[in-house]
Amino acid sequence: MKDQYDTNPTLAFVDIETTGSHFERDRITEIGIKTLINGEVQTWERLINPRTFIPQNIQRLTGISPQMVLGQPGFEELAEQIKKELEGKIFVAHNAQFDHGFIKASFKRIGIDFKPKVLCTVKLSRLLFPDQARHNLDTIIKTHDLRVSARHRALGDADLLLQFWGVCERLVGKDRLLKAINQLIGNVTLPPNIDQSLVDSIPDNPGCYIFYGENKAPLYIGKSISLRSRVMSHFQGALTQRKEMKLLLQVRDIDWIETGGELSALILESRLIKERMPSMNIKLRRSKDLCAWSLNKDATGLLKPILINHQNLLPGIQDNLYGLFYSKREANSYLKAIAKKYRLCEALLGLEKFENGKSCFGFQVKQCGGACIGLTSTEMHNLQLQTVMDLYKIQIWPYQSPIAIKDGSEMIVLDKWCYLGTAINQEEIYELAESGEADFDLDIYKIVKKALAGAYKNQIIRLNL
Repeated sequence: MKDQYDTNPTLAFVDIETTGSHFERDRITEIGIKTLINGEVQTWERLINPRTFIPQNIQRLTGISPQMVLGQPGFEELAEQIKKELEGKIFVAHNAQFDHGFIKASFKRIGIDFKPKVLCTVKLSRLLFPDQARHNLDTIIKTHDLRVSARHRALGDADLLLQFWGVCERLVGKDRLLKAINQLIGNVTLPPNIDQSLVDSIPDNPGCYIFYGENKAPLYIGKSISLRSRVMSHFQGALTQRKEMKLLLQVRDIDWIETGGELSALILESRLIKERMPSMNIKLRRSKDLCAWSLNKDATGLLKPILINHQNLLPGIQDNLYGLFYSKREANSYLKAIAKKYRLCEALLGLEKFENGKSCFGFQVKQCGGACIGLTSTEMHNLQLQTVMDLYKIQIWPYQSPIAIKDGSEMIVLDKWCYLGTAINQEEIYELAESGEADFDLDIYKIVKKALAGAYKNQIIRLNL
């Protein structure tokens, strides 16, 4: 078997098309492989029956319809052929975690352990062409004038990677290109106190990992949809990144917690960092002192921001809340910033002393529209303030009761943006939902809000309590 130090490595340029982006839920519909061996190119491609629904947007993007895959074999029927095509070769793909992750998961479902050496052409492009602003495939096509035969079809995109390889060899030379391979997929140096057997036991599933230093002190907590791959990337990064080298020298043990999917891992990471305060993470702040602005009209009809402190704050229930801040100082800084940006009057906002008939300081330096002295009407000032604040309005919980979100093999139970726990069956779901109120956490609010608006909006289970 050839390795990355070979002066003429065998490369398999791989691209796949799928029914979606989730390793466990979605399936492969097409594989294209262009193999470069001793200067010769070999081609292999197959449509694959995913035996599941192909969304309309995917059909439009790839041109692969249910009718096209109807009579085609499934992955398990082609597994041996695919394994033979990839075995002993460097697996080259663009955003390789996606293609490699899907193929690895597909092999795993039928009991085959697939562990090739993987080269990502996004990372290769960044390494060789650092001045290039972007490194997605469309940018690489345009920058290097690659010939497009069938964009968003597996073999067509695999051919683009082969062309890019030729461009790299021509522009930087074969020696530099081989050094780049070695740098990106070379043998990883493990920390001196970490055994290979420990790393090998880390699953390549979603979850959180914890690096410990001396006396079991937590150094770093991270999350990934592929735990082992992510942990190994830290040690690979130690070759070129100072922060990763510092981590490598201090780590004494590694632990991990598997989750059902990516959303569970995000929530768990946020909670673990707050609980354990690892020394090398950016510190996340607890939400115990949160405050927010509320807008209320005074006796003159002027809309005024009133700061609601933590004791009176009910995010997800109160309709008239804006911002969410960790302190009064942070809330005032935000209000001052939008006042300056949108030429609102800081005196009318309560940020400086207001004297009737006199202009505020902001008007004197042309940062206020003059509402303080009647040049802008109260109604207009109210409208401007409401419009700006609406951009930061805290969303009311959009459900009448708690919900569960399906995330792989688990269900995340939530109510009023609060995390109640994770369940694996219906009994646990309802037990968590009926267990009472949980503390509101700003980071989890942001994570859940984004999930419900995006990838998880169709994974919601409404609970009838």
